[in-house]
Amino acid sequence: MRYIAHVSSNIGDWSTRHSVLTVARRAAALINALDADHPDPDDVTDVLRAYGETGHIELSTRDLAAMRAAATLLREVFGAETADGAAGHINRLLEEHTGPLRLTSHGGSSPWHPHLDHDDDAPWNEWLLGSSCMALAVLVWDHQRPPGRICSSPSCRNVFITQGSGPERRYCSRRCATRERVSAHRRSRSGKQSDETE
Repeated sequence: MRYIAHVSSNIGDWSTRHSVLTVARRAAALINALDADHPDPDDVTDVLRAYGETGHIELSTRDLAAMRAAATLLREVFGAETADGAAGHINRLLEEHTGPLRLTSHGGSSPWHPHLDHDDDAPWNEWLLGSSCMALAVLVWDHQRPPGRICSSPSCRNVFITQGSGPERRYCSRRCATRERVSAHRRSRSGKQSDETE
């Protein structure tokens, strides 16, 4: 069962840790941590802690398998090329895998906030799907475009949230962008050298 984080004494801090953008970024980080055939429970726990979960976190093999299945479903949202495609995936997940929208304060231990899982002690996978769908849906609504994408580097499967103004990002990190830029430059130089020797 999922551990419920206790509320920070600073409501502003709690709100920042549970903002739509933070929850969407947490979804991407968990999808990436759960992508391996046998995800490392310590890696998944590290992501949960980095995004505000506190107290004892114990993830069983069954928890990890169920979370990995949820992450695979969520990955489809990041693979969508259009807002319509992302919305279609989110709508299907909401219909098939989440409960009705409700507000909870976890028995008074946190500020009131929305949940889509079936109860406050829902399993990790149900919490992951519910909280992620809610955040990703708000991003589609707010920006009218897919909330994220899968890294364009052929050697990387990471997903990431696309946010902000300017050209849309194609890579999950500067490292992947630099690697692909260097690779393209080498291909270009190799092609020029071949042309010169002919």
